[in-house]
Amino acid sequence: MSPYTKLISYLSLFLGTTITISSNHWMMAWTGLEINTLAIIPLISKSHHPRAIEATIKYFLVQAAASTLLLFSSMTNAWFTGQWAITHLTHPTSCLLLTTAIAMKLGLVPFHFWFPEVLQGAPMITALLLSTVMKFPPITILSMTSHTLNPTLLTTMAIASAALGGWMGLNQTQIRKILAFSSISHLGWMTIIIIYSPKLTLLTFYLYSLMTITVFLTLNTTKTLKLSTMMTSWTKTPMLNATLMLTLLSLAGLPPLTGFLPKWLIIQELTKQEMTTMATTIAMLSLLGLFFYLRLAYYSTITLPPNSTNHMKQWHTYKSTNPQIAIFTALSATLLPLSPMILATT
Repeated sequence: MSPYTKLISYLSLFLGTTITISSNHWMMAWTGLEINTLAIIPLISKSHHPRAIEATIKYFLVQAAASTLLLFSSMTNAWFTGQWAITHLTHPTSCLLLTTAIAMKLGLVPFHFWFPEVLQGAPMITALLLSTVMKFPPITILSMTSHTLNPTLLTTMAIASAALGGWMGLNQTQIRKILAFSSISHLGWMTIIIIYSPKLTLLTFYLYSLMTITVFLTLNTTKTLKLSTMMTSWTKTPMLNATLMLTLLSLAGLPPLTGFLPKWLIIQELTKQEMTTMATTIAMLSLLGLFFYLRLAYYSTITLPPNSTNHMKQWHTYKSTNPQIAIFTALSATLLPLSPMILATT
């Protein structure tokens, strides 16, 4: 891929995200989302592999359908209320259409089918962008309109996402698919609390993005795509694999790591809102995710492969790893003691 093409794609991603998160008018938000979609397509399809082309087509069709629904929702609201402002979405049909559109954009259950397939077909860095940067504009729109959306519908979708994300990740051997189902599960946690505390949703998203960036960059450095290669990657970069275990356990939400903070605050907020049943349910469902995170951590650091793996052995490389990984890993593991300061700033 030409460096100029890559530069234009990344700049367009930045522009589209900025337009959407800073806009107050539905047409501007829609324009930003469209720029984002068009900017990421060359990055997904750059390998020209049939699986990458298939992933690109799936991504384009789903995002185009979601953008159409979002535009239809805003036009319906404008038709009945005369308001084009994002925060003035009051018509019930518009709210339902918007929830559907954002769920498709994010990959929430039951509109999640495209996400694992697209992540599996995309290169590792593009998969990182799809899991983090591309989720930011839809979550921003959802938080701006959360006060008018149907709480029962959002809670149902959130519980279903947490359940399916954990359940479907159990049987996967491809690491990008495991991370895709992990993303769906985390989106469930963000969605269940968005009506009661939008700031907490954004905090959860920021911390989730931080941990996911660390995992993807580490896997990209060790060139690990499936569990069988993960079992032998410790020979190349033992220290990096040891820190990957910490990041994975943080992503699972174990104390005293960073990932425990959002789950703790969400359960606390749900209990305050007298939704103890939902808090208990989503906490129990996170145990499913904990299982496959523990399996990844076990494969990355603790275990030796019991038999010869069916892939070509790679030479030990002494190339220096990406220095940003050290910063991201430190933040992914040690932010919990700073939680009072983080809460004061949000």
